[in-house]
Amino acid sequence: MAKRMHDYNYRISETYDLPLASLVLLADEYPRWRPASFDQQFEGTATAFSFGSAKLLDYVTDIEALEASSNPVAWLTLAHWRSQQAHHDPKKLYAAKLHLTALLFRHGWNKKRILVLFDAINWMMTLPEPYQRRYWQAARKLGKEHEMKLLNPLEQMFFDDGIKKGLEQGLEQGRREGAVVLLERLLVKRFGPLSQTTRKKLATASLAQLEAWSDALDEAQSLKQIWE
Repeated sequence: MAKRMHDYNYRISETYDLPLASLVLLADEYPRWRPASFDQQFEGTATAFSFGSAKLLDYVTDIEALEASSNPVAWLTLAHWRSQQAHHDPKKLYAAKLHLTALLFRHGWNKKRILVLFDAINWMMTLPEPYQRRYWQAARKLGKEHEMKLLNPLEQMFFDDGIKKGLEQGLEQGRREGAVVLLERLLVKRFGPLSQTTRKKLATASLAQLEAWSDALDEAQSLKQIWE
């Protein structure tokens, strides 16, 4: 990496014929790895190149300060650290991602900044499809609470298809039981564990009822709204 920094500095400086400062942002998990120079000697010729560096780990010693800061760089630093701490555990990553999304609305940032950071977190914190769909449900709810549409049309289409695709397939195959199982899973993801009464209600529902409840799931804020 140090050699690359040297090469980048030389090529950019040569292209623009201007003085150049090089800075590397280290996003790894190793506190002691801090490259700062490139040195090379051969047959009486020596190259010595040094560059500045900043390490994200140095800025996560006070998590409360990062969360309270209105600086978007602090939020991105926190998002990066939370991603590392999850260690690819989808449950931990989902919880961290949702928490960071909620933080977007605490600092009074304008809509453009929030949407840029929302895109950044979806790039940084990639979730498996079931968790990502659950996250989009929660994110859309947050957006509605703050009168802001977070999902772009492509994400919205993926979310809608994911909600309805399995149920439509079950109905086409004429298997009401399959539709019950799928809708039950979607309700659990949206509202948490279901009561025995709710499970019985699904088990005895007609295909028309299951289809209506599936359509209502998109906008409902509670199970009561779905039944209504």
